[in-house]
Amino acid sequence: MREIAFRDALREAMSGEMRRDERVFLIGEEVAQYDGAYKVSKGMLEEFVARRVVDTPISESGFAGLSIGAAMMGLRPIVEFMSWSFSLVAADPILNNAAKMLYMSGGQFGCPIVFRGNNGAGGQLGSTHSWCVESLYANVPGLKIIIPSTPYTAKGLLTQAIRDDNPVFCLENERMLALTGDVPEESYTLPIGKAELIRSGNDCTIVSFGRPLYFCLEAAEELAREGIECEIIDGRSIRPLDIDTIAASVCRTNYCVVVDQSWSFASVGSEVAAEVHRVCFDDLDNYVYRVHSDDVPAPYAKGLEQEMLPNARKICEAVRSVTYNA
Repeated sequence: MREIAFRDALREAMSGEMRRDERVFLIGEEVAQYDGAYKVSKGMLEEFVARRVVDTPISESGFAGLSIGAAMMGLRPIVEFMSWSFSLVAADPILNNAAKMLYMSGGQFGCPIVFRGNNGAGGQLGSTHSWCVESLYANVPGLKIIIPSTPYTAKGLLTQAIRDDNPVFCLENERMLALTGDVPEESYTLPIGKAELIRSGNDCTIVSFGRPLYFCLEAAEELAREGIECEIIDGRSIRPLDIDTIAASVCRTNYCVVVDQSWSFASVGSEVAAEVHRVCFDDLDNYVYRVHSDDVPAPYAKGLEQEMLPNARKICEAVRSVTYNA
């Protein structure tokens, strides 16, 4: 098995499905001539030509709506948002058409479409370009949301998303695109809605998604030196949420910390905590602690931005508190 970058794993998933199924195409700003704003689609124009790798104007609502219509008529678009922050101007077609079409048409029209791009802060892009959109969109029935955390999960989850007959949001992170890891050359899929245990421990369960998992692993190493062994769950997908895997861990450790890069109010983290309280109430020895981004717009200044986000220090403090080791 060879080692490749996160961005290359995404490209392999898209290219593999475009070779397998001629209905699949990629559309978005700078995906063709410029090889993608973050070089995720590098070389794809040469292989698949402009009919299937389509550059668009800066008009997210326009090309999102166009792609939703194409999906309704039998194609399988992959829509790249340069940033999920820009998806907000396309919220109407995404939420009122893509998410609801199967229901509103009584099953006559599905919408097999993937929306993907960079999500979250960390790159000093300022508050308007640093949205964490998962908590906004996870509230809407009819959508699936995946957050891959490694090159391996990126390829497997995105491949499955392209094959899915429902709208799927793939939330990536600019700060992870150069991350490398082992990825099989052959095509494979990973199930949407199945979490993974990535570190075993007996003292506390930490649940997270995407980039914050690396802060969780860093915190777990520090806590291990203090004699606190944490179990870490990579949620992989937010909707559907694999509460069974999370609950199985919490019922063993009796403590839980949820780490979510969203703001805390009405967030993915609060939903995970509510579900853990519901399912594991008799096994919990304390309430579920949550670590979120601070409740402010993302600052531009590097030091302030890093302090706003979840980090290893905040996670360690939460674990010590929840396990009565503060």
